[in-house]
Amino acid sequence: MLGKKLQIEIFGTLIERKLYSGIILNNRSKNPSQVYVITNTGLSDTVDCTVIAIASTKGHSQTRLIVAPDDEVFYEPQIRERLGQTNIRFEKIVCIYEKSCGAVVYRRNKDEDLSILLVKNHNGKCWTFPKGHVEENETEQQTALREIKEETGLSVVLEPNFRRTSIYRPFGKVRKRVVFFLARSESGEVNVQQSEIDNFLWTSIDDALRLCRHDNDTRILNEVKLRLLPQQ
Repeated sequence: MLGKKLQIEIFGTLIERKLYSGIILNNRSKNPSQVYVITNTGLSDTVDCTVIAIASTKGHSQTRLIVAPDDEVFYEPQIRERLGQTNIRFEKIVCIYEKSCGAVVYRRNKDEDLSILLVKNHNGKCWTFPKGHVEENETEQQTALREIKEETGLSVVLEPNFRRTSIYRPFGKVRKRVVFFLARSESGEVNVQQSEIDNFLWTSIDDALRLCRHDNDTRILNEVKLRLLPQQ
């Protein structure tokens, strides 16, 4: 159902201009016809929506579709925050839109040689950069700093005026947006999070470009190279 287009009739207001109850018109599936409509604008009558999340209680005893008008995007923390303003509680929410934040982490040794930190996640076969999902009430920068600390044990400083976005579909209809910053580490002592990271590597930026397989990663690395090694 994620990504499915539906026409919804609004029949109740839970939070004015933010959250509504609705019913699927011409519902021919076995899924419940009642939905929650999340929005940033006032709604009335009928509206064309996309299923952006499926919420369920423990044991899946209750399942509810979360929809939004076709031109609006909401991520899990925003959905949970909006539902949390009511008495609606769901244990699990599967979303079509996912957002993560991380950084290209670099360090310089005593000779000013530049090294880039690459990690390999349990769920990934390729070298990439430390990153993770945004949690409720976090800024993008806070998420990046927290995830880097959790995954690598490093305390880093984010460089100003560097923010790049990678958008892709990891599987099915899920649409993932990853925001990457540029971060400086004074230490090379990495202590990986065993539950998330299989391996790590400090390497030159040219070797990092050869090791990274995803076009989005190499694009961002090339921009990092222009910034950190402008004469090369």
